[in-house]
Amino acid sequence: MSLFADPDAASTPIHCIAKDAWPAAAERLEPGAAAFAAALGFEGKPGQRAMLPGAGGRLGAVLYGVEPPDARLHDPLAPGQLATLLPPGTYRFAEPGPARPDLAALSWLLSGYRFSRYRSAPPEGPRLVAPAGVDAGRLERIARGITLARNLVNTPANDMAPDALEAAALDLARRHGASARTVRGEVLERDFPLIHAVGQAAHQPPRLVDLAWGPADAPTVTLVGKGVTFDTGGLDIKPASGMALMKKDMAGAATALGLADMVMDAGLAIRLRVLLPIVENAISATAFRPGDVYRSRKGLTVEIGNTDAEGRLVLADALTLACEDKPGLLVDFATLTGAARVALGPDLPAFYTDDEAVAAAVTRHAAAAHDPVWRMPLWRPYDALLDGTVSDLNNAPGGSFAGSITAALFLDRFVAPGVPHLHFDLYGWNPTAKPGRPDGGEAQTARLLFDLLAERAVP
Repeated sequence: MSLFADPDAASTPIHCIAKDAWPAAAERLEPGAAAFAAALGFEGKPGQRAMLPGAGGRLGAVLYGVEPPDARLHDPLAPGQLATLLPPGTYRFAEPGPARPDLAALSWLLSGYRFSRYRSAPPEGPRLVAPAGVDAGRLERIARGITLARNLVNTPANDMAPDALEAAALDLARRHGASARTVRGEVLERDFPLIHAVGQAAHQPPRLVDLAWGPADAPTVTLVGKGVTFDTGGLDIKPASGMALMKKDMAGAATALGLADMVMDAGLAIRLRVLLPIVENAISATAFRPGDVYRSRKGLTVEIGNTDAEGRLVLADALTLACEDKPGLLVDFATLTGAARVALGPDLPAFYTDDEAVAAAVTRHAAAAHDPVWRMPLWRPYDALLDGTVSDLNNAPGGSFAGSITAALFLDRFVAPGVPHLHFDLYGWNPTAKPGRPDGGEAQTARLLFDLLAERAVP
């Protein structure tokens, strides 16, 4: 990933200009530069750019059109688009600069991401001098965590099966001096029967990775990430179109690891735990079946209504383990339901919580970080839809309504009373490129939660 350029480096100024401010800005330019911009047709329209010549044939300045801060469609990440449009070189935002220089600079770093594992690395692109007054180290830390998560999601399942995802988690633990253990085999089958059931058909066996870091007396936070490295749907098999992006079904685990990387690198004063139930939902003679009944770690029996509703099963056992330590905040991430995407689209993750203070904090940090989410209701009257016919619960109640809500209610059955819980139903993927959000794997919600945890870590 690209980092910020040396602040003392010679750099080309970038002028971010709204359309209504362009006439006044043009008057401040040298006459030749203003005339050149006019000849190019530059008017300050959002996304419009013009490169102005300088002395000796060098690039003298860049003009970039932005929405004014009070515009309905103002995007503070928009200037980051220039990281994909400008020629190699070193640049800086000229004063007065973007409305949110921190987000514009972060967007530049995030926009420059390229997944190059299977092709020649692209040549180095343009680099930005961090704007004055922003915490460059913090922005680079966030970009590194997002890059980690994106790389994990973008890697196809033949190279990101359970062994590889576990190895990535253990490598992160080693880098930051965290403790880590992996539960597998007979112990997993005995103590985490739902995780074992989902992954028992795969060539690489299921497992649970448990990572811990930070002082024991600090505020406790536990992250749980769905780590389904590929989801065929099991015996309730998906159609080909439904499997096309199933390498991203471990985006919850990737997001948890990306966020953990930020937290540990920053040295936040929290006691962090990360739980990753890692499986592949495959098909073989040992696959779990519709109608099977399993007793969960919590003791609740679960009837399998559909093998393609596997994510909530692996999360259920992990959430039960998390609650045994009664963390001060429990967060789970999962690419859980298509219903959330139908309701909110790919850019807007759904989140669920019964804790009003936590909900308010999430909403506030999402707006400040421009990392959008939308709160959905844990509508208790739908709880009865989860009743099993021969068991305590059914993992996939019939009908086509409220699929994201009933999935969240299912998870809620495994959260102990008094534990503040946040559930994020993510897409984990950018279907089209936007500033700061190149197409491909994405760590949605990680940035807002890093800010939230940093706030919680303050004594």
